[in-house]
Amino acid sequence: MTIGTRLYTMLCGEQTGTDAQGNRYYRSRRTPAGGRERRWVVYDGETEASRVPPAWHSWLHHTTDEVPEDDSGRRWDWQKDHAPNPTGTAAAYRPPGHVLEGGVRAPATGDYEPWQPD
Repeated sequence: MTIGTRLYTMLCGEQTGTDAQGNRYYRSRRTPAGGRERRWVVYDGETEASRVPPAWHSWLHHTTDEVPEDDSGRRWDWQKDHAPNPTGTAAAYRPPGHVLEGGVRAPATGDYEPWQPD
């Protein structure tokens, strides 16, 4: 968190809640006339937007005015724990034939016939 965000949060912010990952959500104490309140998140750890749960995302983007409850207990059995986006890291998916995976593709199947001009 930058010093500007820290100062703005201390002077103008009111903590609204936290999520299961420890992120803290704030709203502005004063709303400008004719405007809407400002909402923001202070991440616990790495700043990554995908760490915001769906209910809090809706609240941040003014889709709903209801402050989300603690959603740590509301999980479906098909839901997975959060995993950071691996793009650009060694854990990123690389398809067969990728340069960093050796650059050798599997041979084409026998039903492939390249187009030949007449």
